Amino acid sequence: QVQLVESGGGLVQPGGSLRLSCIASGSIFSINRMGWYRQAPGKQRELVATIFSGGVTNYADSVKGRFTISRDNAKNSVYLQMNSLKSEDTAVYYCWTYYVRSDYWGQGTQVTVSS
Repeated sequence: QVQLVESGGGLVQPGGSLRLSCIASGSIFSINRMGWYRQAPGKQRELVATIFSGGVTNYADSVKGRFTISRDNAKNSVYLQMNSLKSEDTAVYYCWTYYVRSDYWGQGTQVTVSS
């Protein structure tokens, strides 16, 4: 079992920045894939960004150039630096990992971009 705990969400004005953090715990040997998804009201959950243990990253087109995903393998942690935030980035952000043929999700953290 893997537990994921997110932190760092909140309210920010358009153009502002936030940094999300996620720590994985449990019976973990080595996690390869970690990432972030988000779900806005009335919409399906969508990929934001993923990162492999070797550092290869993948981003949704809507966040390229504004968001940066990073990780600390020693701490089983993943981070999402979000800059130039827009109102359309408002959503619940979920930490994700795929480990031993199963998907695991955090409880989610709310990000609201509003003036």
